[in-house]
Amino acid sequence: MKTVVRRLAVLLAAALILGGCTEQRLFAVRAVAAGIPSLAPFFEEDGSLGKDRRGLAPEEPHSGLQQGNTPGLYGGTRNQRVCDIERLKDFLTDPENRQKAREWARIVGIPPARIGGYLDGLTPVLLRHDTLVRNHDYKKGKAVPYDSLLAAGVAVLVNERGLPAVKCSCGNPLKSFDKDPKKISVTFEDGNKKWAGYEKSDVITVGPASRPLRRIALLDVDDPDTAIDRPVGTTGEEDSTFDATKQHAVPTLAGMTFDRADQALARLGLAVAYAEDGPPPGDATVTGSTPGPGTPLAFGEAVTLNVDTDSGAPTDSGSPTDSGSATDSGSATDSGSATDSGSPTDSGSATDSGSGSGTTSGPSASPSGKASGRATGSAPGKGTPSDRTSSTPGGGTSSGTGSTASGGGTASSTTATTPTLAESASAGPPASSTAVEGPA
Repeated sequence: MKTVVRRLAVLLAAALILGGCTEQRLFAVRAVAAGIPSLAPFFEEDGSLGKDRRGLAPEEPHSGLQQGNTPGLYGGTRNQRVCDIERLKDFLTDPENRQKAREWARIVGIPPARIGGYLDGLTPVLLRHDTLVRNHDYKKGKAVPYDSLLAAGVAVLVNERGLPAVKCSCGNPLKSFDKDPKKISVTFEDGNKKWAGYEKSDVITVGPASRPLRRIALLDVDDPDTAIDRPVGTTGEEDSTFDATKQHAVPTLAGMTFDRADQALARLGLAVAYAEDGPPPGDATVTGSTPGPGTPLAFGEAVTLNVDTDSGAPTDSGSPTDSGSATDSGSATDSGSATDSGSPTDSGSATDSGSGSGTTSGPSASPSGKASGRATGSAPGKGTPSDRTSSTPGGGTSSGTGSTASGGGTASSTTATTPTLAESASAGPPASSTAVEGPA
């Protein structure tokens, strides 16, 4: 009898230990609400460097993991300057801030002398989702990393792969979240109260676009029927607009590689929902989609791709924390491989001219979906515009049609036509039809 009791006690103790270990494996994440100053920022948050959009309700995501070229990922406004890049550049290049600049550059992964060129290649946007990132405070002369959840409405600078790189209001450098989003414990403290619309299940992580982007299309948070086309590396002076309400037909994607299908959908302003472990190999063959070809979808809605994962070999395009080497130019694009993040066009059939050979990367796991070798997500529904502050936006603009606005123009029909992928790598920026003042 005593032996049985001892065994039961051992089993109970083991269960308690395992239960305690499970709790310990949760990753602490600090909530960062829009408009709330940081306690230990790189740049004092006095409103002179950048401004968040408070009260912006988080959008319900079509999947927990989204790549930087996903149409509708970010928002913006034409009436409010959300990030003063020149001021941040002057601050970090001031000899009096030499130590901060060293630490800032160390986190980014560049020499301090290249800070100016790096900042010139970033683009200001507003988060439309509650987004997990690796944030950094500045304490006692050192950058101190911590995981944080940035609320929708927080203004950030994104790099040429669409990754959040800097928090505008304080200048803190950001990296990608590299842990399991399903194992987070979010704390709301230091004035960061739980905001309206927050749902732990709706937080997202952002992985890098498979290749550098030329432009990003932002939903105008002041007018959700309008999208803003913003060339990468600009702050609003070259913006143009296009109709965000136009519907676009799902093209025929079967037989294409995943990478080409992803680009084709992005150029139509349609998103792709990704599996839990990230997108499949870029050269994996698409066998079909949900919804099917010809289905009209609103700008930013998601398409689920069925993929034959055995048809392509996995490729290594870097971790989500590796956004590519920083350049010292005024633009973060690569003229040999830059792509648009996808605005609606109807410019012919989807063809391969070599521009779709980029590889997709595999960022951290998402809080939703199952790893199954196929993309998961909503078809259509969760990306549908729902109100004046959180309706689904689009992607970027088409660089190959001279007749469209630089916001990419919208498709004139909803037939199952697909864009020409050959335009994305070599064509220059489209002609602007609606120049706008002021950025993001």
